[in-house]
Amino acid sequence: MLFLSCRTHVKLEGLEDCRVLEGEDDSMSYTYGCPAYISPEILSVSSSYSGKQADVWSLGVMLYTMLVGRYPFHDPDPATLFSKIRRGHCCLPESLSPRAKCLLRSLLRKEPWDRLTAAEVLIHPWFHTTATNAQETGVSEQEVGSVEQTVPSCDVEEEDDLFC
Repeated sequence: MLFLSCRTHVKLEGLEDCRVLEGEDDSMSYTYGCPAYISPEILSVSSSYSGKQADVWSLGVMLYTMLVGRYPFHDPDPATLFSKIRRGHCCLPESLSPRAKCLLRSLLRKEPWDRLTAAEVLIHPWFHTTATNAQETGVSEQEVGSVEQTVPSCDVEEEDDLFC
């Protein structure tokens, strides 16, 4: 779970099910975790999946939540939530910078092999924004404070090409 402290420090909680993945084989077969962070392949595959690529998806959900103030996929009904996740399309607010949108699209790609790797995430231009261009990080603190904590339904047709 992702929390924002009163001093706007991001905190992660519920890490008791975490695993350290060492070596090349990152195959996993169990499905622990918060439903909002589950990747499409975990919901669609009955065998194993790449733990590292599923983590990249979860990172995308966390980053979206921090920048927008709500989950990219949300529904009180788990079946509907999982259906939204399987489709893999979410609305990116116009207020996000082009670099932030590019990074989110690169993390929240439906197919795991199309997502960035951890090394690619670290060199993404969004992380190298200068302090003089602070709007590139996403949205203002005032905007985040005023955002409702629910996800509106999105009737906008997403482009088929989620690449930047």
